Amino acid sequence: MSDYVPVLGRRVLTRRDPALVQLSFRADVLDRYRGQAGYSIIRTDTAGRLRKQGGWSLDFGIAPGDARIHASWQALATSLPDGELEHWGLHLAGEYSDNFLRMQLAPGSCFDDGELRSW
Repeated sequence: MSDYVPVLGRRVLTRRDPALVQLSFRADVLDRYRGQAGYSIIRTDTAGRLRKQGGWSLDFGIAPGDARIHASWQALATSLPDGELEHWGLHLAGEYSDNFLRMQLAPGSCFDDGELRSW
């Protein structure tokens, strides 16, 4: 984990600024744009930019190993057109609790999640 994750996380929470929250994606999210007329992808070792000629652009970070990229929620929400958001959503990466996510999507629903115990 990057040394900057706790710093960014602290800033997100203390400033109550969800715009800084980073979302992680499988790098193959970019395959849709590679070699397609009107799109360019440039990068350094740790950062990149996806650009649609005459339209939008998105700056992103590149995680070690090049398998994942990440961008701020704000950049995604303000840079990507509506038609692109679903595509990006299909490439979200990370480790999550499926049951907890279902609980978040259906508040008040009942889920059998095993016995209650202390941590």
